Amino acid sequence: MADPLSCRDGDPEADEALLRAVLQLLLDEAVRRGTDASEKVCEWKEPGELRGLLDLDLRPEGEGDQRILQRCRDIIRYSPKTCHPRFFNQLFSGLDAHALAGRFITETLNTSQYTYEVAPVFVLMEEAVLQKLRALVGWTNPGGGVFCPGGSISNMYALNLARYRRFPDCKERGMRALPALVLFTSQESHYSIQKGAAFLGLGTDSVRLVKADERGKMIPEELEKQIEQAEAEGTVPFLVCATCGTTVLGAFDPLPPIADVCQRHGLWLHVDAAWGGSVLLSQGHRHLLDGIERADSVAWNPHKLLMTGLQCSALLLQDSSDLLSRCHGAQATYLFQTDKFYSPTLDTGDRAIQCGRRVDCLKLWLMWKAQGGRGLGLRVDKAFALARYAAEEIKKRVGFQLVMEPEFLNVCFWFVPPSLRGQQESPDYVERLAKVAPTLKERMVKSGSMMIGYQPRGRLANFFRLVLGNPAVTPADVDFVLSELDRLGRDL
Repeated sequence: MADPLSCRDGDPEADEALLRAVLQLLLDEAVRRGTDASEKVCEWKEPGELRGLLDLDLRPEGEGDQRILQRCRDIIRYSPKTCHPRFFNQLFSGLDAHALAGRFITETLNTSQYTYEVAPVFVLMEEAVLQKLRALVGWTNPGGGVFCPGGSISNMYALNLARYRRFPDCKERGMRALPALVLFTSQESHYSIQKGAAFLGLGTDSVRLVKADERGKMIPEELEKQIEQAEAEGTVPFLVCATCGTTVLGAFDPLPPIADVCQRHGLWLHVDAAWGGSVLLSQGHRHLLDGIERADSVAWNPHKLLMTGLQCSALLLQDSSDLLSRCHGAQATYLFQTDKFYSPTLDTGDRAIQCGRRVDCLKLWLMWKAQGGRGLGLRVDKAFALARYAAEEIKKRVGFQLVMEPEFLNVCFWFVPPSLRGQQESPDYVERLAKVAPTLKERMVKSGSMMIGYQPRGRLANFFRLVLGNPAVTPADVDFVLSELDRLGRDL
C-alpha cells in the first residue's frame, strides 16, 4: 500500500511527472484503444461490483501517484468508449484530435468566459465563432449569441428571451407581469422544451404539442389551428419551437410554412437545430434547413455531429439590440465596472444567466481551423452516405425492417427474430416484438461488442436507432452491427 500523503502541494516536478503519465495513459487507453474497433466498446459491471472496483470512498489520507494512476486507468477501463466506431448510442460520438487539443488547453488555462481581462483571447474568439455560425444560418446583421451548457439550456434561453421581448416587465415583476402564456412545439420535439417551461415558471401546461405527420414533421396547419384555439381560450401565444433533426427519427420540420404562421400571429420562432444544425455546412444537404434564416433564435450543438466534444452548444439570435444583456444583465460592479481601462463592451458575461462560464469556443475554433468549413461539410456528407448505406443493407437482410426511410443520420429499424417472422397478424406480435430490443441491448452491452439505443414511438414497438455521425465508422462497422444483432437475437 502506498504511503499516505498529507499534502501534495509545492512539488512541481512530481506534478509534471504525474501529468505526463496521465496524458500518456489517455493516449494509450482512451484514444488509441478507445477508437480501435477490435476493442470492446464497454466493460459492463453491475453497480455493486463497480463500486468495489473503484473504491469510491474519500478518506483523510492521500495516496501516492502510482495508486492515482491505477485509479485513472480503472476509470477509463470501466467507462463506455463514446469515440469507438461501434458506439451508436447517443447523438454524440467520435473523436476529433484538434477539438480534443482545444479541450486540453481550455482545461489547463481554467478561465471564465465573462470578462476581457481574464479571457481576452476567448472573448474575441467566441464572438468570431458565433458570427460564423450566424452567417451560416443566413443572417447578415451583427446579431447576438452565447455558448450555453447544452442544447436544453439553449432552448431555455430562447423561451426566456421570447417572453422578455414580449413582456419586458417580467424581469422585475416576474409572473405578476404576465398573462397566461402558451407556446407551441411538435409532439416529436425535445423534452427540454417542457422542462424549460417548468423551470421558467410557465408550467408544462403552457406547452401545446402540435401533431406531427408520419415522418415526425410538425404539421403547419395543425400549428395554426392550435394557435387560434389558444387565442380563443384567452391565453397569449408567444413562441413556436420548430425542430431540425428530431432526437428519435431525425426529422426536419418544414420551416417556411411554420415561419409564415409565426409572422401572421406575431410569434417568436425558435429553431432547435441542436442535432441538425451542422447540416448547414453541407452544400448537398443544407436544403433540409431552408427557411431557418427566418428564425428569431437557433440552438445548434457542434458537440453532436461535428464532434467537438461535450459540451459545445450555441444559442444564436437574429436580434441586434443586445437582447441577452437586457434580459439577463445584473451589472455586478465587482465584475462589470463601467470605468475600466478598456471598453466595458468587451465584457460579455452579463449576457449569460451564469456567472462562471467555461470556454466552449476554442475546441470548435481549433477544429475548424484544421478542417476548414469545406472539410467539415465533407464530414457531414460522408455521414449521410453511410446512413444511406445502412438503410439499404437493412432492406436486404432477412429479419430486419426499417421503421421508415431515413431523412437524416438516424436509421431506425426493427430486428425481428426467427420466432416472430411471419407472425405480424398474431394478436401479441407487437407486445413480443417490444421485448426484443431491450433484450438485445442487454446482450450487446454485457458482451461489450457495441452500443445502440432503442425506444418506442406511439403505437410502434421498441425499435433500434442507429446514429451514424462518427466519420471513423465504415460500411464494415455497419455490416458488423447487423450481423451482431442477428447473432445475439437468433435464439429469441
